[in-house]
Amino acid sequence: MDRLSDDAVAAGLVGLPGWERVGDTIEATFTLRSFPAAVECIVAIADRAEAMNHHPDLDLRYRRLRVVCSTHDAGGLTELDLTLAAAVSAIAGELA
Repeated sequence: MDRLSDDAVAAGLVGLPGWERVGDTIEATFTLRSFPAAVECIVAIADRAEAMNHHPDLDLRYRRLRVVCSTHDAGGLTELDLTLAAAVSAIAGELA
């Protein structure tokens, strides 16, 4: 998969509130309603990521879940990262 241009990444992030670019990654932090909800969120993200064969970095601290996406094989950001970020936002939104 081809890397996105800086302009394409910026345009994609417009539709992803709470996500920001950090170098060759995009990341967001979500606050879930409880620790069990945060764990449920991780499981749902893992299922979606596995189906996409595209796996984010996940960092859970009680109810706060930080998600970082990048396409390591491409050496930066691809359309897969924006697609996964949208899915993560929808999943987290249900459990917030």
